[in-house]
Amino acid sequence: MCFLLSSLPRVKKPVINYVRDAMNDYCRQMPKLGQGKAKRPRSMVQAGFRLWNISLVILLVLTFCNILLTIRLLHFECPRQILTQETVTALPRPLTAAPPQVAPLCVGDGQKGCKSAHQGTGAGVRVGVADPSSEFRLDPRLGRWDKLHLYKLFDAVVVGERFAEVSEEYSVCLATQSSLEKLHSLVEVTHHWTGPISVALFAAGDGEIHLLKGYVSYLRRCYPPIRERVTFHMAFSKDKVPSIVSGSEDTTQYDCNHPEVTLRLLANKRSPATVRWRTRNPYPQNHLRNLARKNCQGKYVFMTDVDIVPSSGMAKELDTFMEKAHCKGLCAYVIPTFELDERVRFPRNKTDLVRLVGKGLARPFHQKVFIFNQFATNSSRWIKDIGSNEIHVSHNVTNYEFLYEPFYVASDTVPPHDERFIGYGFTRNSQVYEMHVAGYQFQVLSPVFNCHWGLQVRKSRPSWREAQNNQNRRHFDAFKREIYARYNKPYPSVAKPKPKPPKVEDDKKEKKNR
Repeated sequence: MCFLLSSLPRVKKPVINYVRDAMNDYCRQMPKLGQGKAKRPRSMVQAGFRLWNISLVILLVLTFCNILLTIRLLHFECPRQILTQETVTALPRPLTAAPPQVAPLCVGDGQKGCKSAHQGTGAGVRVGVADPSSEFRLDPRLGRWDKLHLYKLFDAVVVGERFAEVSEEYSVCLATQSSLEKLHSLVEVTHHWTGPISVALFAAGDGEIHLLKGYVSYLRRCYPPIRERVTFHMAFSKDKVPSIVSGSEDTTQYDCNHPEVTLRLLANKRSPATVRWRTRNPYPQNHLRNLARKNCQGKYVFMTDVDIVPSSGMAKELDTFMEKAHCKGLCAYVIPTFELDERVRFPRNKTDLVRLVGKGLARPFHQKVFIFNQFATNSSRWIKDIGSNEIHVSHNVTNYEFLYEPFYVASDTVPPHDERFIGYGFTRNSQVYEMHVAGYQFQVLSPVFNCHWGLQVRKSRPSWREAQNNQNRRHFDAFKREIYARYNKPYPSVAKPKPKPPKVEDDKKEKKNR
């Protein structure tokens, strides 16, 4: 089709001008007879080359746009760094009032009399600076022991300023656990979860407690959501209960914009003996999960690990959903969990997450490391669910398999985590297995989700972790028999292999011998 573009407005964009000139040259009309000498038009070859150039330019423009869209999904700064920059306008916000002072613990010392626990601790408390350990209500002589008398537990050693108030506003409480090494993840969790949070912490006695106190004080000083909505609890091994309420590491000089760097600097101050003890002794995950959960004040509990980050606004949306949910029988609501490439921004919604999955920048949690971890959730079906933007049940889990470990929201009446499983292996999946035997129906929610930073790859397990897994495997058979008896269910018998029928050739040989 041949037409003139001279009537188009003169756009000052070089690509538009280039296209207009090319089309006008190609479609220039020949003059009629008697109207003067005709001008020789451009050859078809010349016009063809120019049109080919136009196509090449358009292709380059589209490629450049695609690159820009991909770059927009990616970024080259740590996501946690971006989080702190977004909140830096309000941080660090000076306390309007000093934290409540706790009377110093008086430790008897024989004939030397009684001295304050804050005196002579050598834990970095500066003169003229309020002791951050005053936030901790921790008396090592008190607390409670677990059933096997292996760990001493302390409830509510640091209470959020608005924890009780927020617990009345929200029906779902997030319960999680951590040691010193991963506690920086709490910054991003509190940025996304606006409801109450109960955190159980584990420390290696006097060699680590002052560092943990210092970092908790740092988080409370720099991040108002942590100071207001998070309550902390403590657990110690029976041979590592602090001898006295030691002081706290001074963290007032650390920058509030770098929680991960601050934590790394504090962790490097641990003695080699403390690091060795932490490596050789199991981490009591299930003790900590029960400790955090039982200090939640709401009707429902969202059990997670500290490095599992919920999608933004989930607390309020879950609160609305749980009010309308009509569960027939026993229900647990599964939140799908994905791994994120560390170069991307945290997805704002399900659409962003699905786009990242399509580009290979996100995938179901533990898909490459331990596929049974989240396999029964059926993430592919969840991705295809394009229903309402309000929280709804996408589908039921119909293909439950042993070793399934979903992160779920459920009533606080669900079975506790069995504390005979200490360390790694059979910790979360044993509790989910008991829920399955008890008759719980797992329902997958959409469009909410969890994320874990980093695309994990299979690595060889360290010897200490494999030893803990083997030890817990020995406990599982007795645990399995107990729960079937507890719920009056017949214990599944192992089918014996049927004897193989004799071969025809063997029958013929026997007849000949006879």
